Amino acid sequence: MRTNPYLIPLVYIGAMFFTVGFTLGINSYLIPLLQTALKISSGYSYLVLAANFSAFLAFSYPASLVIKKVGYKRTMALSFLCFSIAFLLFIPSALMKSFSLFLIASFISGTANAILQSAINPYVTILGPIESAARRMSLMGCCNTLAWSIAPIALTWMIGKPLQDVGLMDIKRPFAFIAFFSIVMAIVMLKSPLKEIKATGEENIEDCPYAAHKTSIWQFPHLILGGITLFLYVGVETVADATTVDYANSLGLADPTHYSIYPSLGMVTGYIGGIVLIPKYLSQINALKICSVIAMMGSLFVIFLPANISIYCVYFMSLGCSLMYPSIWPLALTDLGRFTKTGSAILVTSIVGGAVIPTLFGFLKDSYGNQQAYWICIPCFIAVMLYAFVGCKIRLKSQSYKIKNQ
Repeated sequence: MRTNPYLIPLVYIGAMFFTVGFTLGINSYLIPLLQTALKISSGYSYLVLAANFSAFLAFSYPASLVIKKVGYKRTMALSFLCFSIAFLLFIPSALMKSFSLFLIASFISGTANAILQSAINPYVTILGPIESAARRMSLMGCCNTLAWSIAPIALTWMIGKPLQDVGLMDIKRPFAFIAFFSIVMAIVMLKSPLKEIKATGEENIEDCPYAAHKTSIWQFPHLILGGITLFLYVGVETVADATTVDYANSLGLADPTHYSIYPSLGMVTGYIGGIVLIPKYLSQINALKICSVIAMMGSLFVIFLPANISIYCVYFMSLGCSLMYPSIWPLALTDLGRFTKTGSAILVTSIVGGAVIPTLFGFLKDSYGNQQAYWICIPCFIAVMLYAFVGCKIRLKSQSYKIKNQ
């Protein structure tokens, strides 16, 4: 019986995506906790997300240089050492009740995330055929999204108290465990059987005619537009994933941490669709078109329906978001050749949208209320729609370069 050559690498990379989701999902728990414990506004509490995601702006390109120097596997191990430092720093942050230290710890955690995502996203994209990259990314997305929803529930279980009764000192034990586990994962990655891989055209430039005679990364308009689109997308996906616990808490609903499951269910539903349908029944471009429409409709449901119903409609926002990330990555990285690692760095840098959009959401919530703050999602999803219908095809139109449609 023939063994799937991608199975073992995908198991290891799936664990990496789970880590990304879990560490980001912790923010869903920290935001309402800090509001209560430190008596700060929603806008200021969302700065925790801003600190986390702003690291992508600072460290994505340096991470790409690290990958070129030491390879994907060692870079992944390095990221876990950064995670251990971050979660150890959260402990004195709680002891001192220092919001500034919380932001520093979040920034270091974001640095670890930036380094890890700079490695795992391009690795999954180029691991197999580019036309089925969205399928592999969807599979990885399931690991990421499930971890995001599990994080606040796991913290509630480990602490043994409902969120409303938790104090800052209660996070000491679970965060120490996460720091220890991160060190273990660093060792596991160093010993893993992952091979170093390269994109088409990285070694022989003539294998990728579109990129062969280009001299700068800025000569790829589909990549630049993809980076802008990814910036906006990550921002609104983070809003969908990270605000439901806070939304439920503001409505006074029982067990608000349990509401983190609804956006995750939406994401997983979409990812399963991507795994089944792409590329045999649905192209990556068409998946992006369909999802942009679903996300737009879901946002309008959240804004206009009664609050006790609209909180469940975040499911539809997340359902629409599900195949955006898996589709934008391969569409933006197509035909970059020897510029693939640098292009990946630009896309990872765009994840800083997760710092900007949720922070704006937090201040809009302070001024206009929770539901009205979701208006920030509408222009972002319009931009995704434009990239799906026009932006990702610009390389074909502007340079008369014909390739098989993804």
